[in-house]
Amino acid sequence: TLSSERAALLAAVKADGYALRSACKRLRADREVIMAAVKQNGKVLIFAPEELRKDREIVLAAVRQNGKALVFAHADLKADKEVVIEAVSEGGHVALWHASEELQKDKEVLLAV
Repeated sequence: TLSSERAALLAAVKADGYALRSACKRLRADREVIMAAVKQNGKVLIFAPEELRKDREIVLAAVRQNGKALVFAHADLKADKEVVIEAVSEGGHVALWHASEELQKDKEVLLAV
């Protein structure tokens, strides 16, 4: 059943976020599953549907775990100062490359690198 698949996937992504890769589309769109996966490995944000890449809370969790996950965030969040500061604090210059042009020049953001 879908609920037992979901429970198994939730347990799997908590141990290895990349377990999300093999999930069906419906489970990849499950906010709780995505949140658990990105907390374990931020880069698995790539497997999330666009709608969840726009979710500020999910993107913040992803970039706190791996700043380079900013590359997979929706453009609006690449222009969100708090999200970008979290990303560059964890991922340094590489994360900065994926921020909006405006934030790449922002003094507060640059100090966080």
